[in-house]
Amino acid sequence: MSTYRPTNPGSRSAYQTLLNILSSKQYLGNQPSSILRGALEEVLETLKDANYRDPERKEVISKFLTGRGSSLPDAVFAQMVQLGKAMDDYEDYKNRALGQNNNNEDENDDNNGVDDEMGVAVVFDDSEEEEEGNRGVDEDERSDVEEDVVVDVDDSSSDEGDGNGEANEGGRADDESGDEERMVQGSTTRTKSGGGKGGVRILSVHEIDAHYLQRRLAATLDDADECAKVADQVLSVLDIRPGTSIRECENQLLVLLGFERFDLIKTLLANRARIWGCVSIKRAVDESTRDSVEKALMEDESGEGGKALNELRSRSGAEDWKGERMKSAKDTLRKERGDGFDSLSEAAGGENKMSKALDSVKVGSGGGEDGDASPSDAKRSAHELDFDSLTFREGSHTMTNKKCELPDQSWRAMKPGYEEVHVPAVRSVAPTDEKLVPIADLPEWTHDAFKGMTMLNRVQSKMADVALRSSENVLLCAPTGAGKTNVAMLSILNILAQYRKERADDMMNEDESGKASKHEGTLDLSAFKIIYVAPMKALVQEVVKNFSKRLGPYGIQVRELSGDSSLTRQQISETQMIVTTPEKWDIVTRQGEGRAYTQLVRLVIIDEIHLLHDDRGPVLESIVARVIRQVETTAEPIRLVGLSATLPNYADVATFLRVNPKKGMFFFDHSYRPVPLQMQYIGITERNAFRRFQLQNEICYEKATMQRRNGNQMLIFVHSRAETGKTAKALRDLAMENDQLSLFVKEGGATQEILREELGSVKNADLKEVLSYGFAIHHAGMARADRELVEDLFADGHIGVLCCTATLAWGVNLPAHAVIIKGTQIYDPSKGRWAELSPLDVLQMLGRAGRPQYDTEGEGIIMTAHSELQYYLSLTNLQLPVESQMIKTLPDHLNAEIVLGTIQTVSEAVEWLSYTFLYVRMLKNPNLYGISDKAAKEDPTLKHPHTAACMLERSHLIRYDRRSGALQSTPLGRIASQYYISHSSMAMYSRHLRPNMADIDLLRLFSMSGEFTHITVREEEKLELSKLATRVPIPVKESPNEPSAKINILLQAYISRLKLDGFALVSDMAFIQQSAARIMRALFEISLRRGWSSLSKLTLAFANMVSYRIWRSQSPLRQFKNVPEIVARKLERKSDIEWARYADLNPSDLGELVGVPKMGRTLHKLVHQFPKLELSAHIQPITRSTLRVELNLVPDFEFDINIHGYVQLFHIIVEDVNGSEDEHTVVFTVNILDPLPPSYFIRVIADRWLHSEA
Repeated sequence: MSTYRPTNPGSRSAYQTLLNILSSKQYLGNQPSSILRGALEEVLETLKDANYRDPERKEVISKFLTGRGSSLPDAVFAQMVQLGKAMDDYEDYKNRALGQNNNNEDENDDNNGVDDEMGVAVVFDDSEEEEEGNRGVDEDERSDVEEDVVVDVDDSSSDEGDGNGEANEGGRADDESGDEERMVQGSTTRTKSGGGKGGVRILSVHEIDAHYLQRRLAATLDDADECAKVADQVLSVLDIRPGTSIRECENQLLVLLGFERFDLIKTLLANRARIWGCVSIKRAVDESTRDSVEKALMEDESGEGGKALNELRSRSGAEDWKGERMKSAKDTLRKERGDGFDSLSEAAGGENKMSKALDSVKVGSGGGEDGDASPSDAKRSAHELDFDSLTFREGSHTMTNKKCELPDQSWRAMKPGYEEVHVPAVRSVAPTDEKLVPIADLPEWTHDAFKGMTMLNRVQSKMADVALRSSENVLLCAPTGAGKTNVAMLSILNILAQYRKERADDMMNEDESGKASKHEGTLDLSAFKIIYVAPMKALVQEVVKNFSKRLGPYGIQVRELSGDSSLTRQQISETQMIVTTPEKWDIVTRQGEGRAYTQLVRLVIIDEIHLLHDDRGPVLESIVARVIRQVETTAEPIRLVGLSATLPNYADVATFLRVNPKKGMFFFDHSYRPVPLQMQYIGITERNAFRRFQLQNEICYEKATMQRRNGNQMLIFVHSRAETGKTAKALRDLAMENDQLSLFVKEGGATQEILREELGSVKNADLKEVLSYGFAIHHAGMARADRELVEDLFADGHIGVLCCTATLAWGVNLPAHAVIIKGTQIYDPSKGRWAELSPLDVLQMLGRAGRPQYDTEGEGIIMTAHSELQYYLSLTNLQLPVESQMIKTLPDHLNAEIVLGTIQTVSEAVEWLSYTFLYVRMLKNPNLYGISDKAAKEDPTLKHPHTAACMLERSHLIRYDRRSGALQSTPLGRIASQYYISHSSMAMYSRHLRPNMADIDLLRLFSMSGEFTHITVREEEKLELSKLATRVPIPVKESPNEPSAKINILLQAYISRLKLDGFALVSDMAFIQQSAARIMRALFEISLRRGWSSLSKLTLAFANMVSYRIWRSQSPLRQFKNVPEIVARKLERKSDIEWARYADLNPSDLGELVGVPKMGRTLHKLVHQFPKLELSAHIQPITRSTLRVELNLVPDFEFDINIHGYVQLFHIIVEDVNGSEDEHTVVFTVNILDPLPPSYFIRVIADRWLHSEA
């Protein structure tokens, strides 16, 4: 049944307000829209139920939203009642839904409920027939779970009607279906020439391309991913091969698309064979698929398939079709303008309307579509690949494993609303002859790195020789907790050994009292650098902390280089080990100036290298390819060490890292886990999104009580900070309801006393509410004291259940006997929707299950949607191969290499591609990457660089000479590489930037950036966005319901420091601001290169506004961190005093100005630390068209290294009265323009400070 959607403005407004209430922090908070809409419908149902009185209604709704009967304030309930009354079309919706159910009653009789239908391709010991019957509705369940928050997708399964036609019609079904099909197809054929009002137009095969269905659905579905998913489902329903009758096909489409899209359904049915055939042929990735589709079309009983195929093979129809579309577009326009409009040229703007009407046609070159009509298009498609169709749409969630085989003792159980799959722990008995390496056996000088350890573990002992005593590239695949960090340490010590001085051992033994450490002076610290690449900032900080402590005795400096922190050249030269994220190291190595110290790198350790499967994987591929090519070019050895979780295709990763399989490749399965892990997978089959949400808490409670009965502690991982408190409170309420609080804290015991004592020092309100009951929460937003208190209490066993976020898995080593991952969906702002957790996070969370000192086995429980069971079973049972995601970003990475100068021709680009993981996987599994067997035997990568080069050329990032194959970077290409901007965004900026843009236009352009294409406006956000639009300083032209307006509003809200309520909005804002300064800097560089001074100043100002979160109208002193808000506001009220005059005021004047005499001295100091220059220019004409300018710059401020860093950058701009400009050196010449301008202005602007210009 489809969910309720309001149909009139009054209902719509009430609906959005109620949705806003439910999504507030007090009630449901940050949940996917499907859950919020489901909850809203339950609330409406209660509000509209005549059997309840108001007190009963309030009790039911309160229990429903908060778990407790009397917690809903009267004012909120009264508001809900009023909003319920305002939604006066709800009764109509209920009646329609009831009628629809009655009509479909017969069809649904044969379906035994979705719980029985849904299943997963997992091999158990029971019969295959049962397994085959349990595979039906994976796609539908997925669409229900991942339902986009703006779009309403019907809950009903598209497979519900399968086979029911035959069952209901008995023996007549087969006889009638053929006639029925011929009748429908035949009747619509007659309308082709006439185009009658009642008929449905038969489509030309030339207007049906690979993306035809997505385009038709896009009118009603805003989210691109959702659109693609529904298009795939529609295509499978239209498939003519199973012999489904037209009636069955119609039923399935109605269930899938709903009555509101009935016109589309009629078009789909009338053109069934054509649409299915054309889309399938144009999507076909190899010849065999194409052949099978063509065969099905030829054998189509209705004859329409054969006609479509013949039409497809003849190109002549394309021009007729184009003319026909032109005629129909003109007819449409005439109808719009009225009968008097005979000629397109008569009406103003007719041409524009015409072009809009023809936008959907796009026949001929440059259309960007897959149309077959134009010879130039055919030529282009013969040489270029369609990267969009070759990318894995699911990204890191790509599932290439068709069937998952589980160990013999695995079992499953069906329960109301969910299915459980249990997989036993893998145990290992160590061989009797296996020897562990004592630390004492390692060279004596290495012992300081292993303080507190006496023995290496099993994994480390097997690898000690290769890691410490050889320089082989290494790949280690081992479970979380198997001690990979110490293997990294052994490989670091190998590098230190190479740079130990000759008399190092003698120097160590000499007793020198002046030495800080016995290793001082034994190493040549300036001769090498070590790079440690970790996937997350939290992990980077943990590694820095760990290795700084352990390598401190050797005088090794370990520093962090991640998104927030950057190192000066001085710091980099003093650092021996840099711990960084993939993106940050990619940026450093992209830029030529980093070469000075990248030449000193001798070891690159890549932690969690299974990140290759993630959307961020291409960055790792790029880094590794760069390192290997550098080694081959310079002949300077750099050792690569890859550390990974267990994965099935580890040999492919080893090939990519150039690891010798016999010497450097090590694979350890789950039996090497320090504590064996028993797994439970819970697949929730409940279709109603809100009931699914409630069921998760009930399952968590059930599992928690089982663990507490056995005296075990457990961690429950949730995916937002607010959700930690909500889950802990829900579990406490269930314990009170079931009178089982004593399971969590024994009455009168020592634990109860300790928890009560500690309660007084707790600052976090949620923690305060649940701590005394034996529950606790932990997340990065809590005060450090609260976090440390929770960690200590949990380690001492006083807390039974800890609800936490993934920060605990990455940052703090706090294991528990059992771990539950409560739901696998997390809001991903880069996709603009709720997406599945990354495999990296899942494996890290499960790594916290089992305490090595106390447990013989741990328990891991993953709670997910039923359709995702197979993915998580494959992931955790070594059956999910790591695939490359490189194709998606291939043009951008190719551009970086061209800018760097490592690629100068297409043949070099082909060679570069052979160093990537993409190349390794394409050779291994060509069909998966859209390469035919024939092409795979030749060279599968020849077309990829050519296609990427063509895309870059169209975006003006490179110059591509097709004859010689030469590739040359352009200024735009260099900017894109430096600032990590996609080629599509750069093309858009290049097209739309204008020299005299104002703030409004610049923000509109920013909001159109390709980086934000997936951001959408959800129903529950519309109200808050409308309010924010009235509070931001720069007007937003578009409606707040537009994605571009949302991006604009959120950027301004970030600069204005406005508080937001919605969790998804906060995430979107964080995502936008991460890219904002970078994009503004890129726009500044483009403006500089084009000589547009006013736009240069504006974009530089915006880049600094984003960095400091202040507007130009605010006090410049806000750029210093220690100015109180109240003082800054008082300064802003004194707008009659110009900023330039502040330097003339003394401390007492400034103190009096803000009404706080004590602040006078501080303000005076800050005013004089603000970057300011005194300029004097000596101008000398050289020729009639050239001036020589000698510019003297004198710093007129107090330099402080803590505030200004080591250097302050200024831009010198010379502009005439028209605002044209150029960037120059300090002694420079200026060309005099003709006609001679009355004056020139020299401007010097600080790179990092607002209002600092002279």
